[in-house]
Amino acid sequence: MVVLGVLAVVVVTSPGWPRVKATFFDWSHARAAFPAVWKGFGKNVASFLIAEPLILLIGVLVAVVRSTTSAALFPLRLIAVVYTDLFRGVPTLLVVLLCGLGLPALELQGVPTDTFWLGTFALVLSYGAYVAEVFRAGIDSIHPSQVASATALGLSNGQAMRHVVLPQATRRVVPPLLNDFISLQKDTALLSSIFVFEAVFTAQDYGLYNFNYTPFVVVAVLFVALTVPLARFTDWLGRRMMRRERAGAR
Repeated sequence: MVVLGVLAVVVVTSPGWPRVKATFFDWSHARAAFPAVWKGFGKNVASFLIAEPLILLIGVLVAVVRSTTSAALFPLRLIAVVYTDLFRGVPTLLVVLLCGLGLPALELQGVPTDTFWLGTFALVLSYGAYVAEVFRAGIDSIHPSQVASATALGLSNGQAMRHVVLPQATRRVVPPLLNDFISLQKDTALLSSIFVFEAVFTAQDYGLYNFNYTPFVVVAVLFVALTVPLARFTDWLGRRMMRRERAGAR
């Protein structure tokens, strides 16, 4: 509290504070821009809701493929490794730019040209690689005796993965998965780089036209209002799972 109070005093007593206040914290501009920013924020939320289940699906499939040991599935494992290494190595912003600006230039039949869908597709590609590694870590954390016990009961390797390994692995990786999805919600703002009229691009458009950047602060408040409850829920869930593990160990 003392540190925050000192920072607040330093900011409001600085020589340039009146100009910053007029440029970034003007209530009249916040009120004027809010309807358009709110409408644009709806696209951020829509992109997040569309991308999340697809990311989960890709993450699980890639993680399961990478966890197999069958020689016949080696080509699929190689593709999965290349995919995760490539899209974890390339910055998400570049993936969004390449998909949003590059795919329409190919003029392929059936490929959408709407930058909203192309940007969402880019987020799915990028975050799918991260989530796949989270799931793979969860799968690897399951003790081999679990699979051995399932096999002894007559389950095949595929059945053991589906009914024994994946349910336990999923429960273990829920907190890091929620952290990834909090990051995903914020990264929907990257769609502004390919001219999608989401919240950030709408605020930028208003700022360039009116020479006032208060709408950026409005966007920041909206993102905080959405991500902070998710962050607190993630913390609560992590503590709850830790208590359960401790109770089980006793």
